[in-house]
Parts: sequence; structure tokens; C-alpha cells
Amino acid sequence: MLAVILLGQFMAVLDASIVNVAIPSMRISLHASGSEMQLIVSGYVIAYAVLLVTGARLGDRFGQRNMFIAGLALFTVASLACGLAWNAGALIVFRFLQGVGSATMVPQVMTLIQRTFTGTTRARALSAYAAVISGGMVVGQIVGGLIVSSDIAGTSWRGVFLVNVPIGLALLAVAPGILPGITARVDRKLDLAGLGVLTASVLLLVVPLVLGHEQHWPLWTQIALAAAAFGFALFALVERAVHRRGGEPLFADRVLRTPGLVLTAATLLLVMTTFGGWLFVIAIHLQSTLGYSAIHAGLVFFPNGVAFGLISLNWSRIPARFHAIMIPAGLAIAAITTVIMGLLLRDGGGFGPLDLTVFTIMGLGYGLSFSPLMARTTARIPLALAADASGILVTCVQLGVVIGIATFGSMFLSLAGTSILSASHAVGITAIAEGITVAVAAALAVRAAR
Repeated sequence: MLAVILLGQFMAVLDASIVNVAIPSMRISLHASGSEMQLIVSGYVIAYAVLLVTGARLGDRFGQRNMFIAGLALFTVASLACGLAWNAGALIVFRFLQGVGSATMVPQVMTLIQRTFTGTTRARALSAYAAVISGGMVVGQIVGGLIVSSDIAGTSWRGVFLVNVPIGLALLAVAPGILPGITARVDRKLDLAGLGVLTASVLLLVVPLVLGHEQHWPLWTQIALAAAAFGFALFALVERAVHRRGGEPLFADRVLRTPGLVLTAATLLLVMTTFGGWLFVIAIHLQSTLGYSAIHAGLVFFPNGVAFGLISLNWSRIPARFHAIMIPAGLAIAAITTVIMGLLLRDGGGFGPLDLTVFTIMGLGYGLSFSPLMARTTARIPLALAADASGILVTCVQLGVVIGIATFGSMFLSLAGTSILSASHAVGITAIAEGITVAVAAALAVRAAR
């Protein structure tokens, strides 16, 4: 059962990053602009992020097995449509549908783990879950490079989507007989008002950030950003109103009162803002600026991914008395190495041994922080709140990726000129900004540890 649900989770996470190394070939094939490429990457994550809590509610209402299978089916069909997309606009729409499928499937994974495993077995399952979420982002870069470079049957970038189809069909064949039929709770209510306001607010934030730099920040982008701030404030008021009416808000008070949940969610948001933004920026820089092939760019991420994965799976072997301080220490390492990477790359040189060493240490820092942060928090969540709490945490993770791509991606594209030196200088400035953001996350993690 764990293999089936984590493979579904892995595909969903993988698709948030696997397209990064395919961006240059997509851009040429579809004649897409930089803004369209950002929407192709972030459109998936937007749908994934804002619909996660609703997906968790649907699982409680109609059964986790049923909703996992339904989401997996939609994800598989949408992946096929993405692989057959004829232009950038169609690909953006199909990527959004892929995100809807992921948001229906993924929340069931945490709930199935929480309701099926107990004791030390649950702790190991949660560590594997956290490793899949975190490692999938990095593995996506490597797998994407291999697929694009292999160009199997002339599929080029289309292969990064089509690879999901046989895997999805295989999981659909075995999942009905393996997943447990947990009794559905028919009393769960959907917060459609909160969902509508949250979706509109996220779009008002992301779309102007993505399109603004190419359109030289016209008035509508400034109005949209101001409206986004108003929208998030309105979302808080709508959630309070839903609570007073006896409904079930997306971000329920009883879930937010879980010890450490809010600080953990804020920390995860900042961590994934920098991590998602960095993966997007460095993938473009390696191929478009330095001229690396897709496979070369993907392999640059290999030592980073290995360090990330090894630490994510084995951090629990470190003595328990060090676990609390390990998280902010890991984030501090990530912050320092991100800044160093920016300084090393700003002169226009390629990835040498020193750059790869620093990049590997960066993966170690993220591994020391992300997986323990997820596992330690989710392990303390009461069973009755598992679905909503996991939805909130993973929503913050995915919103972080969206915001990172929109902000740091736009920062890099706005600063990068036509020369290698100007683009490298843009990478340096972006990396320093990201390092500062990770440092703020480390400060939040210190407070959460207390």
C-alpha cells in the first residue's frame, strides 16, 4: 500500500520540477515567451496548492481510496494531453488540469498513512513520505534531463509528461485491490467561499509577477498586486465567517491551534519559495546562459539530490536531543551555501568542482531541515485532524513553489540581459535574495523549536 500511494505522491511532486530542464526545448518548439514558460511551470502548482484542502475534504467525504483513484485517473489523462499539446496556451490549460488531479490524489496519501500505520512504523512511513516530497523536486531535474536528452521516438520535451501515462495506468490497475476501504465521513463540508477567494488571491499575486517583467510593469499589474493583498485579508475574514456559521473553513481554527503548526507552515512556505525558485532559475541559467545540454544540466543536480535524499531518509538516526536544533542549523547551511553559489556563478563561469561541492552541501542543508520539519510536525497531529492539517502544510509547500517561481524567476528574467555576464550577474543577485529568505526561515525554525 505504501509503495502505491508514495509512487502516486512521487509523480505529483516530480511534475512540479521535471519540466524545468525541458524549458529551453519547450520554448523553441512552442515559440513560447518567458512568461508563458513560467505559467506552464507554475500553473500546475497553483491548482495543486489551492485545491489540496478541498481534496482532503473530498477524501473524508467519499473515501480516501476512491478519491486517490479518481485523482490518479485525471492526472494520467491530463499528462497524456500535456504530451500532445499543440501550443503554449493548450499546455498551460492541461497543466492546470494535471494540478487538479494531483490535488485530488495527494491529500489522501497523508491520511492513509496516519490511519493505517501506528508507532514506529508510522514514523518510518512519515519519513519516507517527507523524503518523497522533498527528494521529488530534485530528482525531477535529473529525470527531466535524461528524458529530454534521450529523445525517445522523437518525443523531446513531450516525454516528461508522457512518462506518467504507463506508470499511472499501472497504478490504476493495482490500487483498487491494495488500498484499504476506510469508511467515508459523509458529514464533511466544503468551503467553496474560502476556496474561491483563496484561488482569486493567489492568481492576483502570481499572474502580475509572472507577466509584469515582460510588459514593463503596467498599471494593471500594480492594481492586481494591491488586490491580492486585499484578497488575502478578505480570505481571513471569510474563514472567520464560515467558522461562526458552524461550517468547516479551509484553514480551521482547531487545526491551526495544533502546537507548532502555524510556525511550521510559515517556515515551509519560505523554504519552498527559495527552493522552488532556485531550481527554476538555475535550470534556465545552465541551459540558456551556459549552453549545457538537458542531460548535463540534469546531472548537475545529481550530487545535490543524493545529499538531499540520504539525509532525508536517515536524519532519524541522529540522536533525538539534536533534532530540534538540526532544523534551523540545516536552514542556516542552506542560506550560506545559496549566497556562496551566487557569488561563484556571477562571473559567468560554468559549474566546476567547487561549485558542485557547495551545491552538494546545499542539498545536505535542505535535507537536514525539510524532512525532519515535516515528519516531526505531522507526527504530533491528532488523527482526527490528519486530513486538514496535512492539506494546510502541503498547501504552504506548493504555494511556496509558486511564489518562488513567480518572484525569483521574474527577478532573474528581469535582470538577465543577452550576454553571459549579465545573466550570470542576475543569478548572483537572485541567489543572495534567496539566501536572505532562507535565513528568515531559519529564524522561524528556531522559534518553532522552542
